[in-house]
Amino acid sequence: MKFISYEVGGSEEYGILNLDNTKITPMGILLNDMGKELPANLLDYIQKYSHSLNAALFDKMKIFKDMGVSLEDVKVTSPIKYPRRNVFCLGKNYVDHAMEVKSIPSGSAEVPEEPIYFTKIADPAIGQMDEFPIPVDYTNKIDYEVELAVIIGKDGKDILPEQAEDYIFGYTIGNDISARDIQTKHVQWFKGKSLDGFTSLGPYIVDKSEIRFPVELDIICKVNGDIRQNSNTRNLIFDIPTIISDLSKGLTLRAGDIILTGTPAGVGMGFEPPKFLKSGDVVECYVESIGTLVNLAK
Repeated sequence: MKFISYEVGGSEEYGILNLDNTKITPMGILLNDMGKELPANLLDYIQKYSHSLNAALFDKMKIFKDMGVSLEDVKVTSPIKYPRRNVFCLGKNYVDHAMEVKSIPSGSAEVPEEPIYFTKIADPAIGQMDEFPIPVDYTNKIDYEVELAVIIGKDGKDILPEQAEDYIFGYTIGNDISARDIQTKHVQWFKGKSLDGFTSLGPYIVDKSEIRFPVELDIICKVNGDIRQNSNTRNLIFDIPTIISDLSKGLTLRAGDIILTGTPAGVGMGFEPPKFLKSGDVVECYVESIGTLVNLAK
């Protein structure tokens, strides 16, 4: 199932996309038929129900598959527009990317022996076809980073690697937009990755049952149709079980938390000369079995 958040008629709603990706069945229709309370948004749904209703939802979709709203008639938003806390991120988690970044903090060519964590603010996260700013008054080195995003499905602490999949709700695509000059100037990654509009997520969350574990998915980023990044998540240095287990040591992960698992080689700063984004550029982030997240620089 694909869980999707959207705007229609001036209101924000969420639901499930039908199998041919043409219509959205509002969650209100499905939960009402099941006699269940409707949480306000998809984040609240994950926190309240996680996977407990998924089998029943799948059966209800067979009944209500032709009801709902056309995908063409809505504005698709980030599936989780306002994360409950900062987005967790992995730095330098593909060998080829670790070797190409040499001019940002922790930017030596050495492959990390332990996961590198940072966070970024998404308030709100932007979504499908949204524009993101290039604030030229204080940065001109804006970069893209396609990433597989993991959505946590239930609270957990000190999670064992073999338990990790049990704590996953689903997967989406992230574009970790970054101001490289701000990263360098501040000698850390937080602000350069937390400017307004610099976290893109979507276009929906794919339920974990649709993606085989361990997760091995092609991951590609195009800028104006030109392929810049092209890899597979099997190339993660620290795989998803390792990330969830290590991150949860002494730190409780919460339902709805978002983890960006890292980006492969081919970011703009990795080229000689660099290929930073400019106004009018179209960035397409693709992850196999999920879809394509498209954003425009302005």
